[in-house]
Amino acid sequence: MSKKSLEEIREQLRAIHQEQLLRYYDELDPSGQNALLKQIGEIDFSYLSRFHEKDVPVKRGVITPLRAMELPEIEKKRTHFYEIGMDALKKQETGAVLLAGGMGTRLGFDGPKGCFDIGVTRHVYIFERLITNLLRRVKECGKYQWFFIMTSDANDEETRSFFRTHDCFGYDPAYIRFFKQAMAPAVDEDGQVLLSSKSAVATSPNGNGGWYRSMGRAGLTDLMNTNGVRYLNVFSVDNVLQDICDPLFIGAVIDGGYASGSKVVRKNDPFEKTGVMCLEDGRTSVIEYTEMTEEMCLETDSRGERVYNFGVILNYLFRVDSLAACGDALMPLHFAHKKVPYIGSSGELITPGEPNGWKFEYFIFDILKSLRDCLPFEVEREKSFAPVKNRTGVDSVETARALCRMNGIEL
Repeated sequence: MSKKSLEEIREQLRAIHQEQLLRYYDELDPSGQNALLKQIGEIDFSYLSRFHEKDVPVKRGVITPLRAMELPEIEKKRTHFYEIGMDALKKQETGAVLLAGGMGTRLGFDGPKGCFDIGVTRHVYIFERLITNLLRRVKECGKYQWFFIMTSDANDEETRSFFRTHDCFGYDPAYIRFFKQAMAPAVDEDGQVLLSSKSAVATSPNGNGGWYRSMGRAGLTDLMNTNGVRYLNVFSVDNVLQDICDPLFIGAVIDGGYASGSKVVRKNDPFEKTGVMCLEDGRTSVIEYTEMTEEMCLETDSRGERVYNFGVILNYLFRVDSLAACGDALMPLHFAHKKVPYIGSSGELITPGEPNGWKFEYFIFDILKSLRDCLPFEVEREKSFAPVKNRTGVDSVETARALCRMNGIEL
């Protein structure tokens, strides 16, 4: 991206009524001026045109059950699915996308979440566990798969350094590409973009639903096209039992001609706090546990099985050609009312005690609604789902360690 001049930036900001971002430009040294102009030139200000949507009440459509492909059915077709999926892996048609832009704040750790050590008698990093899982698949199919790792402004440099220090935990670096999650401007109550310092715009990550657009900005869609990558297995950083590039999952999605697939697990109880696969006005969707009534949680089908019983674990498979036809304009934009530190009119840093601004986010499950269809694919919970979200309690370091031990993983 070519660097924009001061006058070009002024004109850009004037057109969108955001000239305040250059309020302190003349007070900055050349380094600060260059940093501010560079950041403004890279920011996607298109979010601002949708700011008015925050006042439009979010109305869900008609929610109905979506049947999952359950374990017994998968087992019957295991060989068939495996052969289809393994063929795609051997042809290197499937890439892995790790969403790793978060920090380990909730774990009491000030580094990237993937650098957190869950080991007991030795070092076992979250990144290490995920790469070990992927290397198992590489060994199985005999080919490295393209591995795309999404970082953020907050952890990009540290994440790259961590991988270099640990020699990518044995993964061939020729097949690894890092890309940064796009940032969205943070605005005040009137939609004016805030400054976090005199030389920096206040921004925040644009949500996990912006991953594909961020890949495009990094030039990685061209790489995929050149190398024949047709499917992307997208997964979160915090599940240390994540089964990546699973040939059964890939094979089932390909065999059914689906645009996407989502791994799901049976809920521990009807009221478990997890998002559930469903249909919304006939389109694939996810309903949050906070939106479910008691009646929905307990509703059963003719077999006596609960119909809203499969929770998502953030492990998706997407057809690349389907993603290319799915633009951000088709996805709902979510607005978070937050406390945003900012530079006041007198040049002082103000740390608000109450929410004073808005952040913009896309959610990955909203992509599903924009696609033709999705296959909910059941996996065994104890073998596939050990999230490390909290230091203690539910979905914690302790519960993840216990599940790792159950699966024969030395810690």
